[in-house]
Amino acid sequence: MEPRDAKFIDIHQAEMVFNTSKGQFHALRDINLTVRKGEFVTLIGHSGCGKSTLLNLIAGLLLPSDGVLICANREIAGPSPERAVVFQNHSLLPWLTCHENIHLGVERVFSATENKSALKERTKAALAMVGLTAAGQKRPHEISGGMKQRVGIARALAMEPKVLLMDEPFGALDALTRAHLQDELLKIVAKTESTVVMVTHDVDEAVLLSDRIVMMTNGPAATIGDIVQVRLARPRERVALAQDPLYAEYRTSVLEFLYRKQAHPVAQAA
Repeated sequence: MEPRDAKFIDIHQAEMVFNTSKGQFHALRDINLTVRKGEFVTLIGHSGCGKSTLLNLIAGLLLPSDGVLICANREIAGPSPERAVVFQNHSLLPWLTCHENIHLGVERVFSATENKSALKERTKAALAMVGLTAAGQKRPHEISGGMKQRVGIARALAMEPKVLLMDEPFGALDALTRAHLQDELLKIVAKTESTVVMVTHDVDEAVLLSDRIVMMTNGPAATIGDIVQVRLARPRERVALAQDPLYAEYRTSVLEFLYRKQAHPVAQAA
């Protein structure tokens, strides 16, 4: 087993240039980042700073215009079940039950090596992990937005990915549901020891969840402007953290970067 502090994701001099109808658009430049095994890293920055583009590069959904991305000592050359993605839109198939949506991913990854009974048990365990055993036979239209996102997380984790990639998974939820799922995610990650890279716009979410917060400069040609190391003990409890001076310090550091050092161009022009 690789040590927890091993360099697990290694991004070296990554660039991303898109060809558009208006010419080339330079989205990302000089991206250099390493993520340790078991680390929770969030990407934060203003709209248009390339957070989702960087996540898609790690997922293999995009290939860099230049540079190299490595995961578990192998170059990222395309999508793989070892890098599971949870999007803001849950992406569940509406005609399948929650159980069937998860089972589809499990079957894809493990059907060559496990029998039907084992695949079913994996699916049931994933539903239980996110507290949705009772909703297994319901279809997406029969459950709440928060429950749909939990099914999406369960589907991703059921494939036992080496990396869990999350693109603002709670962004469309109300504040109370979002807080509940953040707390659930903390418990799940502690249990699975997953390596997580997550895109967020929410400063408090970033501080609550992260081991490191990667702050992006404004686009175009965005890059990593600074990184905050979050040295808050785990497990974390949001009410207790609200009174923690370190929590306030990290929160202030991120806000300072976003709204002073990287004030959004729209705000500057106002």
